[in-house]
Amino acid sequence: MTYCLGVSLPAGLVLASDSRTNAGIDQIATVRKLSLFHRPDSIVIAVLSAGNLATTQAVTTILQQNLDTGDPARDLFVQGSMFEVAQIVGAVLREVLARDADFVRPFGDPGGTFLVGGQIKGEPPRLFQVYTAGNFVEATPRSPFLQIGETKYGKPILDRALHDDLSLAEAAKLALLSFDATMRSNLSVGPPIDMLCYEADSFSTANLSQYTEDDPFMSELRRAYGEGLMEVVRGLPQPPLANRNGPFRE
Repeated sequence: MTYCLGVSLPAGLVLASDSRTNAGIDQIATVRKLSLFHRPDSIVIAVLSAGNLATTQAVTTILQQNLDTGDPARDLFVQGSMFEVAQIVGAVLREVLARDADFVRPFGDPGGTFLVGGQIKGEPPRLFQVYTAGNFVEATPRSPFLQIGETKYGKPILDRALHDDLSLAEAAKLALLSFDATMRSNLSVGPPIDMLCYEADSFSTANLSQYTEDDPFMSELRRAYGEGLMEVVRGLPQPPLANRNGPFRE
């Protein structure tokens, strides 16, 4: 299992993935699941993946091999919009599954899912989630974040605190806390965390960071959040502990 998160804000995008993969309790490894496709001054595309590792790696390898070929059906760098990029990712995923799925299925789920985010010059940054079927949805101001993989543990903090007037730095803190909650509750998700904070119209990947298990910032963020949360709990009203509806009955 894995966890990938994409956040779309007017300020830009926050895209993050963990690196743990396993094929059983004794076959745990770390694999980068965030792939970047970058042309300075005009294109930044990030593809984050979850699911069957062979399937997702095949998709990203095909995308990489077709860069600068000029093929309108395969080359990400000749597309006019991120919508068209998401279409290509979905189409390549279908091709890989059509070729391999019947052989893989007796041994496990061959499927994969992707987050596709970035900006092509001439339009704002955009974020999509590509399903195993190859179809996709786009993040909107009402639904500004998308998740794939092990999503449930990191969702509550985003539902409560994420809104579109946040800065990228504030959104990045929430993203890392979302990952921390997920890693605490599910051992199949683990560091290092790769995170790109993409500033709208910058066409730069300079804000690409990696956070290891013992990263000093992650440790401080975890400590400060835990202490702050307990301080909030102490300040909340006490619940009425007496049973106000009469004696308890089975």
